[in-house]
Amino acid sequence: MWPMATPDSLADGERLVLRLHPHGRTMLGPAAILALILAVAITVILILPASASHLALIRLAIGVGALLAALVWFGVPFLRWRMTTYELTSRRLSLREGVITRSGHDVPLTRISDVAFTQGPFERLLGCGKLIVESAGEHGQVVLKEIPGVQRVQATLFQLVGEEHARQGRSDDSDGY
Repeated sequence: MWPMATPDSLADGERLVLRLHPHGRTMLGPAAILALILAVAITVILILPASASHLALIRLAIGVGALLAALVWFGVPFLRWRMTTYELTSRRLSLREGVITRSGHDVPLTRISDVAFTQGPFERLLGCGKLIVESAGEHGQVVLKEIPGVQRVQATLFQLVGEEHARQGRSDDSDGY
């Protein structure tokens, strides 16, 4: 159901190394909004006077409104989060995103010249961060936000870039690989 590298999408000799979604931290805001929607809906339903005419219809309208609000402010971000994937294979870094309209970007490992990461204090606590990939070509820099285990991903990507350069017969000491 979720898009991912399949044996058909991999080139000969290519293997899937990592497959990631943005860190679950991205869902904290939408989850807080969902809790607020539920709390408000329940509170309003409970404080409605029992003598109100069409009480069942009013409660139903509040429930439907809460459900629609939850879908908009939690469901859509959840789908966006779940449908965003970062795949690292032995030959490329692939980014895929979008729910209705999909877009993708592949960066061959041989074009990557630098891999860095940044983490703020809160990100360090959660073990996520921003991965910055410099590549030769028209896009230049690819920034991946909310990467879980960003230091491990950076080290793995660094190692794979070195292995791919060695496989290609390149020895670019100026790049550090």
